[in-house]
Amino acid sequence: MGADDAIGLLLRSVSFAAEKHRHQRRKDAQASPYINHPIELTTLLREAGIGDPVVLCAALLHDTIEDTDTTEEELRRHFGAEIAETVLEVTDDKRLARADRKRLQIEHAAHISDRAKLVKLADKICNLRDMARAPPSGWSQERRQEYFNWAKQVVDALRGVHPQLEREFDLAFAARPQ
Repeated sequence: MGADDAIGLLLRSVSFAAEKHRHQRRKDAQASPYINHPIELTTLLREAGIGDPVVLCAALLHDTIEDTDTTEEELRRHFGAEIAETVLEVTDDKRLARADRKRLQIEHAAHISDRAKLVKLADKICNLRDMARAPPSGWSQERRQEYFNWAKQVVDALRGVHPQLEREFDLAFAARPQ
């Protein structure tokens, strides 16, 4: 894929994600626009030297199936099998109870592709940074601590994919509520 093709694919991905998440807000007190989150993941990955357009597009699209009306078929049609499959690897089944989804993330983390591991790792880094900087409204310190500890369990199963991002996670984890 040429550079122009990759840039075009990234722009289509950010446009698609922005449209799908247009009515969603983050859970922080300011109710930040949700699209900031996938853009933050993609920026983090790029700054860590990740240039694979599949990974970058999957980061932009990582919550579309889980949190919008987007279907697997829709992602395949617009972005191809590799991107759709990477997104699917990091997508929780919202029909399951939250405790089951969290357990499955820990269990599956070691078995997903390296591309999906990069997206998942960036997601956890960004979520911990957000949790420390602007926690969800109404979350107690205990609930935030539980989130940090669970995220560490997920990331511990991902380790070995990108040492720089793993260090970034460790720094984010060090900012956990005490």
